[in-house]
Amino acid sequence: GLPIVVLIIMFPTILFPSTTRLISNRIIAIQQWLIHLTSKQMMMIHNKKGQTWALMLMSLIMFIGSTNLLGLLPHSFTPTTQLSMNLGMAIPLWAGAVVLGFRHKTKASLAHFLPQGTPLPLIPMLVIIETISLFIQPMALAVRLTANITAGHLLIHLIGGATLALMDISMTTALITFIILLMLTILEFAVALIQAYVFTLLVSLYLHDNA
Repeated sequence: GLPIVVLIIMFPTILFPSTTRLISNRIIAIQQWLIHLTSKQMMMIHNKKGQTWALMLMSLIMFIGSTNLLGLLPHSFTPTTQLSMNLGMAIPLWAGAVVLGFRHKTKASLAHFLPQGTPLPLIPMLVIIETISLFIQPMALAVRLTANITAGHLLIHLIGGATLALMDISMTTALITFIILLMLTILEFAVALIQAYVFTLLVSLYLHDNA
């Protein structure tokens, strides 16, 4: 019954505050250090053409990470639990990377469909398998993010319900369940950031294969 809608609306600005000072405070300094570290790690494998995607990839990881963290607030909706939204992010990024590969590295992109030294009778089958695996990539990206976030939220919901039910039966058991719930919530904070990193890293690897 608490009016937390104001806190939920203010949460993104708390996550990413802006400052006009030359020397930032510790929170902003840590954020900038993390963004610099992540972008450096992702972009070190790319050539000049691939590095032009740096802003898009960093915006993507910050968007998914902040959305996942916002979803852990009570009575809030998590858009990343919806497969349609995740597919809406995965398909354009994957398609952009693939089109870039076919445009600038046509021979290398076509060579992925047929590994070197393949026996002649296996060529048609391998081309079909490689084509299917290529088109499955965006679906795998979206399903991985959806499944991980949804599973965590379901577990928190179920264990929270069990804790409330056990309070009337045994306080000791309820306390143990509550400790498990706290540990799971901490884990979900980690999962929210890890899944954002994994999603962006895989998009970066698809780009590296094609750019």
